[in-house]
Amino acid sequence: MSGHSKWATIKHAKGAADAKRGQLFTKFIKEISIAARMGGGEPNANPRLRTAILKARAANMPKDNIDRAIKKGTGELGSAVFEEMLYEGYGPGGAAILVEVLTDNRNRAAANVRNIFSKTGGNLGTTGSVAYMFKRQGVIEYDAEAVSEERLMEAGLEAGAEDISAEDGVITVSTDPFEFEKVLEALQAKGFESVSAEVSMIPDAYIPLDEETTKKALKLIDRLEDDDDVQHVYSNIDIPEGLEAE
Repeated sequence: MSGHSKWATIKHAKGAADAKRGQLFTKFIKEISIAARMGGGEPNANPRLRTAILKARAANMPKDNIDRAIKKGTGELGSAVFEEMLYEGYGPGGAAILVEVLTDNRNRAAANVRNIFSKTGGNLGTTGSVAYMFKRQGVIEYDAEAVSEERLMEAGLEAGAEDISAEDGVITVSTDPFEFEKVLEALQAKGFESVSAEVSMIPDAYIPLDEETTKKALKLIDRLEDDDDVQHVYSNIDIPEGLEAE
């Protein structure tokens, strides 16, 4: 889940997300394809494509997969027509949830998202109902056991990072969304391998829920993330360490 950095990172850093790697690559392929379709297949002339490629590389996606996705977007390997949509809603306990969708079938995506909300104790909201609770921010995360915090902090601040923090074995580099690409490239050039990197929607404040309600909310988020049309899910739930959906 995005939007709660520590939770997302621990899953990545400890390898718990390996089983979903293929699904993650599928999402990257769609993101790269639509960026190439909208702005062309040359990364240096297409900032959105360049950022999508950086994210894919940060997740160790093979270069061949990236190249095929670009060609699919430019029409060299058949056209790929995707629509972007944002759904807003509430999970159990009133948690705010944002769902970014990239789909080739608007009706299917809308029906699936609505169905997941209704079947797992949530409610789909209207446009603007929860988006105002979030701000866009670049988030790059590292396994503290694999990198030197001191060296990373020095390199990150030199590259223009806004903040660098360490917690629970994870080092998080936060950036202005417009500086994300520059900072990530600078850190990659110095040999720092991230476990995740994205321009994310970060809530202004997190809300605590009781354990049972938190588990129900995580179940809703997991179901949304498992949908092929869903690219990202953001929430303002304050998730205690070690707690997982049932």
